[in-house]
Amino acid sequence: MRTHLNTLFVTLEDAYLRKDGAAVEVRHEGQTKLRVPLHNLDGIVVFGWDSVASASLLAGCAEADVAITFLSPHGKFLATSRGYTPGNIILRRDQYRLADKENACVEIATNMIAAKLSNCRQVLLRTARDDGDKNPNRSAPLLSSSDAIASRIPNLSRATNLDSIRGIEGDGATFYFSAFPHLITPQQQDKFPMKGRSRRPPLDPVNALLSFLYVLLMHDCRSALESCGLDPQCGFLHRDRAGRPSLALDLMEEFRPTLADRAALALINRQQITPKDFEKLETGAYNLKEDSRKKVLVHWQERKQKEIFHPSLEERITAGLLPHIQARLLARCVRGDLDNYPAYLTK
Repeated sequence: MRTHLNTLFVTLEDAYLRKDGAAVEVRHEGQTKLRVPLHNLDGIVVFGWDSVASASLLAGCAEADVAITFLSPHGKFLATSRGYTPGNIILRRDQYRLADKENACVEIATNMIAAKLSNCRQVLLRTARDDGDKNPNRSAPLLSSSDAIASRIPNLSRATNLDSIRGIEGDGATFYFSAFPHLITPQQQDKFPMKGRSRRPPLDPVNALLSFLYVLLMHDCRSALESCGLDPQCGFLHRDRAGRPSLALDLMEEFRPTLADRAALALINRQQITPKDFEKLETGAYNLKEDSRKKVLVHWQERKQKEIFHPSLEERITAGLLPHIQARLLARCVRGDLDNYPAYLTK
């Protein structure tokens, strides 16, 4: 039996979180909205500018090794609070030494990006296969972009530096997102127009939804790295930057297509999310409304409970455990127990 530890998402503005015995209590406007035992959690994510967590809860979460992450109402990362880092110093020393060796970084980053591009292809091919010959106008661009991405993957094995890998990844991402609108069903395409990937700010509802899901995925990857003793700030592909969880960004690359992108497409194609769930700001950026974020969070948690097959373990696991499994495989690679990092490949 496997226990899938959950994450508590608090989306109420002006929420007050406090410790009540061995549980976390969420209060809003003087009323208790929820109580959850701390031992049932591995993370708490709080959305909002004015929500507050008591000092006793912060201390209790630190003792229970539960991370509290604070995000803006629109999902921008603000801060994380947690106790002592559980990792041992030997593993982190190995990580820092490895990160200073470009050839070692290139080897790890190559596997991560090769898996990401391969998983992007699988998302495109799956829709093209399901569509069959019924709609060639939809399947043709999907197959064309898939072929273009496939032609770039062998170039990774010939890359000698990180800039080359970043260039190949960016090239593949351009082809992938040029075909992304065709992953949306024809009935929904007019409602959700998209012209490529835009991040800061997201210029359409699709990009706003993707950015929100990527924040959730990054939080899961960061928690997974912390739990196995790696430093989320010290990456192998993404450059070091103050306050940037570079290794979490590295780790999540291979999961973006399979976890976040498919979640976004399912929400749109099943009409669980509509254009009314977004608001357009004066800057031209789009954001999810508060009630809509709740719908996305519920869907995200449900998807994390689904079982997937892990090729390296050769067994089925819940999707929510995937970042934790890969973080531990990465730690084994850093320690030298594995010859290379076995990135996750979907089918």
